[in-house]
Amino acid sequence: EIAHYLATHFPPNTRRAPQEVAGDVQITFHEWQVPTLGQRARDPIQAQDGTIWWAGQWGNLIGRIDPVSGQMQEYPLPQQSMPHSVTLDQAGNVWYTGNKNATIGKFDPKTETIQVYTMPDPDARDPHTAIFDPQGILWFTLQHSNKIGRLDPESGEIRLLEMKTPRSRPYGIKIDAQGMPWVACNGSNCLVKVDPQTLELTEIKLPDAATTVRRLDIASDGMIWYVNSSQGRLGRYNPHNGEIKEWPSPSGPKSHPYAIAIVDDIVWYNESGKRPDMLVRFDPKTEQFQSWPIPSGEVYAGIIRHMRPTAEGNLLIHQSSTNRIIEVKLAPTPEASMKRSQLDL
Repeated sequence: EIAHYLATHFPPNTRRAPQEVAGDVQITFHEWQVPTLGQRARDPIQAQDGTIWWAGQWGNLIGRIDPVSGQMQEYPLPQQSMPHSVTLDQAGNVWYTGNKNATIGKFDPKTETIQVYTMPDPDARDPHTAIFDPQGILWFTLQHSNKIGRLDPESGEIRLLEMKTPRSRPYGIKIDAQGMPWVACNGSNCLVKVDPQTLELTEIKLPDAATTVRRLDIASDGMIWYVNSSQGRLGRYNPHNGEIKEWPSPSGPKSHPYAIAIVDDIVWYNESGKRPDMLVRFDPKTEQFQSWPIPSGEVYAGIIRHMRPTAEGNLLIHQSSTNRIIEVKLAPTPEASMKRSQLDL
């Protein structure tokens, strides 16, 4: 009776309804509900053995899923770590960003031990997103500290680089084919390139001063794709000639594109400002969009904050509000299918 009353007197709020775009591509969602509820599970990443690791930010833990058996295990972290993200090194160690205690941590799955690296500057408060370059150096952002960090695992040395623009809030970070880190500015209309040798920062200003960028990714041709989160657009920066082009996201200027990943040169991102959160596919060759509501246990109330591809060409996402880690099975492009079949020969 209570459910009937609520449904009758409080109908669904459609003020944030998305604009779904139909198309021919078929995808499927496979969900896992994490054991500790309310942990804000996020940022899943695939290990070399096929297992999936995630950060349980509010649960102060990291977790692992065996996608074959469905078995999950969670590991507590040092007090007040509140991991914002996780990434993996070549040896299979899990590195987390201690967003609330100014640390980077290395978790060894074999021994279940943790090595903690503390920020050398008291103003470096909030390690955010991290990624390894080909030389094994860990690069990371510190959003509200307005810095980019460099950690050498061999020596333990941490270098901190101040952003050129105050309050530019470095957020997402990726490494290009030349080993250069690229950083998205969540508080300003900029992208930033880091020279890994000189540690010099090059700031690229985006045209609209109202632009803010949560995350970015890099295609095989070197193009820098980014989400114009504040303006509801998808953008592309050409580092070879400086050209910038943007496309309106299907659900409009308030769609707040958030996470982004490129799989087989197809751009995937989400519209976090809409309910349900929409997963969007963009084909750069045809400039065509297609989108899907993300089920999240049929609640349709979560948000993707980071997404990354798997070795099989699928996509790992999450819904941090509804305790879900999700693998999206993607239909590969003909070019990608041919490339993978050649690798299997």
